[in-house]
Amino acid sequence: FQMTYRRLHEAAERFAEALRLRGVKPGQRVAVMLPNIPQTVIAFWGIMKAGAVAVMTNPLYMEKELLHHFNDAGAEVLVTLDLLWAKLEPLRDRLPLRLVVVTGIADGLAFPLNWLYRLKARREGQVPQVPYGQDVLRWKDFIKVRGRFSVPTDEDPGDALALLQYTGGTSGQPKGAMLGHACLSAQMQQLLAILHMDWENCKPMSFLSIMPFFHVFGLVGNIILPTALAATTIPVPRYTPADLLRTIARFRPTFFVGAPSVYMSLMQQKDITKYDLTCIEICVSGSAPFPTEALRRWVSMTHASITEGFGLTEASPCVTANPLDGPQKEGSIGVAFPHTEIRIVDINDSSRVLGPHEEGEMLVRGPQVMQGYWNRPEETAATLADGWLHTGDIAYYDEEGYYYIVDRKKDMILVSGFNVYPNEVENVIASMPGVLEVGVVGVPSAKSGETVKAVIVRKDPALTADDVKKYCRTQLTGYKMPREIIFVDSLPKTAVGKILRRELKDIQ
Repeated sequence: FQMTYRRLHEAAERFAEALRLRGVKPGQRVAVMLPNIPQTVIAFWGIMKAGAVAVMTNPLYMEKELLHHFNDAGAEVLVTLDLLWAKLEPLRDRLPLRLVVVTGIADGLAFPLNWLYRLKARREGQVPQVPYGQDVLRWKDFIKVRGRFSVPTDEDPGDALALLQYTGGTSGQPKGAMLGHACLSAQMQQLLAILHMDWENCKPMSFLSIMPFFHVFGLVGNIILPTALAATTIPVPRYTPADLLRTIARFRPTFFVGAPSVYMSLMQQKDITKYDLTCIEICVSGSAPFPTEALRRWVSMTHASITEGFGLTEASPCVTANPLDGPQKEGSIGVAFPHTEIRIVDINDSSRVLGPHEEGEMLVRGPQVMQGYWNRPEETAATLADGWLHTGDIAYYDEEGYYYIVDRKKDMILVSGFNVYPNEVENVIASMPGVLEVGVVGVPSAKSGETVKAVIVRKDPALTADDVKKYCRTQLTGYKMPREIIFVDSLPKTAVGKILRRELKDIQ
């Protein structure tokens, strides 16, 4: 299945017309709960054309998360997959939805694959039972409209809302960050400046779209940015490392956006040397720190230019990056984006601005920063104080303006009055040859308030807790030492590879 941008434009405007005919007005929320398939791209741009507000939704959400997500956003329309219907059916009377548009994988396949897919599903008894009717419509019936629609726009979008992007909820209930058209437009111009690209003179690029479209990193990096460049995007609906290597071999993408966990899982494939990865020219890494040794190995295999940056949902999402054509400093998240101001302030007194190499909370101000949290004025006021976004991240900068993340403010561990940053302990343990992955958290202690707990995925099955402690004694001050060490098969993570530290606390 291939689609030109001309066809995508037409499909998006037909989708917008279908929304308009169904009574969706500018500013109303339309949820999209789909994997990375062509219909997701059409639906997103269709919502933008209709002047509505997109609410991108994780298809893996369970009952409690779905109820909060849709009710908090006040979503009236949902676009989803037939395979997810069984999850939605029991919740219908508790959701604000008045219309559900249901698509299937086959809707995004060309003939004869679409026909063969449906035939196979019937034979295997895997056709979802969806009660189609007035308020539950098939995708193909919904978009079967004669006209096309694009909401009238003037030059300045002002405060027009484009997206309710819910925070990952790694530390509490997700909140809807209000990202306007102006925020996303500013972010595109910043990204193009950082990447030294422009939409008029850029050579043809192709993006391997592995990051989930429902996440701000995947949405901006794999839907909006490729569109700005008229680049090809190759949606990957389900990530398995072996399949992704075959996809790279077949389509030869030039642009790769991913979290470090994706890069690292690819490099762990035993047959990776059989694949030529040198087609990849530019890589963007974010959402978590990229271990130095792994980054070097990836660059040696691909010869690609790679930029490691930093962002957060509330900033559309990027605020810093290492320059592609300038010095890239190991362990750094790079320099501030164009038209982006960054301050490092005292953790306990945000009016006290700190100097180089002093660790404090990172504050950000720029055109890409959100308008606030949806229906949460108190939390908005606390997070957006005096026009500065309080990120909750502990960071410092050097004399050349390169920034370094130390840790999350709320993840900081207080051991007998001393600050311990989980990232520091994780970096030490991760440097052990027998360790594949590690997550560190603080747990209550009657003696010291909190102690350090490390949850480890072993590369070497013979690795013991004593080995880890012995190694840490040579690298860490006594109060930073992990007192509790647990070995597991895998670490709990978000959809984009961030370790869910709050879940580590409960692992025994």
